[in-house]
Amino acid sequence: MSTQDLENYESDMELQLYREYRDVVGLFTYVVETERRFYLANQVDLQVRTAGGEVFYELTLADAWVWDVYRSNRFVRSVRVVTFKDVNVEELAKPDLPLP
Repeated sequence: MSTQDLENYESDMELQLYREYRDVVGLFTYVVETERRFYLANQVDLQVRTAGGEVFYELTLADAWVWDVYRSNRFVRSVRVVTFKDVNVEELAKPDLPLP
């Protein structure tokens, strides 16, 4: 496999992932971004914890979709993330009229 073939494959996979995201984003309430992953979720619980003088975040998501090109199944029932890095949670705007 040539370098060009590998680049084309990765580009195709990223485009496929973007299209899937575009198709499913309307099913979710929240966008969650961590240092390692990007998620869509319908329930989010973010807890700030301390241990030994360090602050960390414990994040629990339910009914989620994971932005990861290498996952075969991006829909997951629940996700638990523990991180010392920033976590960004945003509520998605819902249209006033449901789309057909």
